[in-house]
Amino acid sequence: MDIYLVGGAVRDRLLDIEVYDRDWVVVGASVDAMVKKGYQPVGKEFPVFLHPQTKEEYALARTERKSGHGYKGFEFFTSPDVTLEQDLIRRDLTINAMAETDDGEVIDPFGGQQDLKRRCLRHVSEAFSEDPLRVLRVARFYARLAHLGFNVAPETQQLMAKISASGELQHLTKERVWSELERALAEQSPQQFFQLLKDCQALGELIPEIEHCYREQHPKIDQALLRCVELDTDASVRLAVVSYFLDSYESLESMLVRLKAPRQFKDLSLLFHRFGDQLLNLNTLPPEPLLSLYEGLDLQRRPERIRLLSQCCQALVDQQDRAKSLALQLQKLHQQVTAIEPASLVAEGFKGKALGLELRKRRLQNLIEHPLT
Repeated sequence: MDIYLVGGAVRDRLLDIEVYDRDWVVVGASVDAMVKKGYQPVGKEFPVFLHPQTKEEYALARTERKSGHGYKGFEFFTSPDVTLEQDLIRRDLTINAMAETDDGEVIDPFGGQQDLKRRCLRHVSEAFSEDPLRVLRVARFYARLAHLGFNVAPETQQLMAKISASGELQHLTKERVWSELERALAEQSPQQFFQLLKDCQALGELIPEIEHCYREQHPKIDQALLRCVELDTDASVRLAVVSYFLDSYESLESMLVRLKAPRQFKDLSLLFHRFGDQLLNLNTLPPEPLLSLYEGLDLQRRPERIRLLSQCCQALVDQQDRAKSLALQLQKLHQQVTAIEPASLVAEGFKGKALGLELRKRRLQNLIEHPLT
């Protein structure tokens, strides 16, 4: 039984990037042998085990054969006879197809180290085109590594375009598309994720709503995403900023439902698409529309949205001073509205419907007397 560190951990160590997760491949072992050593089986599609102490994942070396559609349309074969090279050749990119021994020796049968030096994302073999998920994975790796000077090999882009034209992308589950999108948005160059998918005709297949607006708005979208990276925003803000450019509220809502986006992503994207223009011109709004905006954003119950919406605004504003001003104005709006508390009106004898009407009346008066600028 031989055990090797594989994949991203080897790649990131060679790039001098912090390693967060470590995956291992086991050559020359069987399921029974792993169980006898105390490893816990967890794999559903092929044998994967958790280490009894570290809980890191150990997979038996395997080969695969295309047997259906999509990224799940494969038959896997594991045996003590499967070699390390046979296992590595099924991987997506050469920089992910390296292994490392206990003493630090790098095993690199497909030129991954050379591609790291050349800053090249290149597929390992023609089998790359059998798995449609790899289109999204390469785009995500590009979003992660582009700031280090990486580019995608032309021949790999050609295979990505071939997959896009084949119809195989339609067999990806929406959950998996969302997972790759969310991870890409959190990377250092999220704009490159969309650009590469567009270049290989995959964006329209996977997220047509974004592809439609990206054709005309991509310089603005790219610039806004770059500002998001500078602001160190989370992925929900970055999606909301992209969503702001979509043609209609209805198409955005349809996209978020189809992709099964989590609630916090849906809420922020829909709110900023609906109220973004008002937020970006906050200091020009009269008191009544200003209070209506505050109520529409539900900031009384959800004050944590103030920071997120401020970041959305800052990502879309060219002037840094104006960006900071918008954030301060939104915070001031919250302070002036909440300065009038229901408890004080209850003490005056207001209750029921009359309490709500008087509370809004006094909050509006406070905004009239104390403008944001």
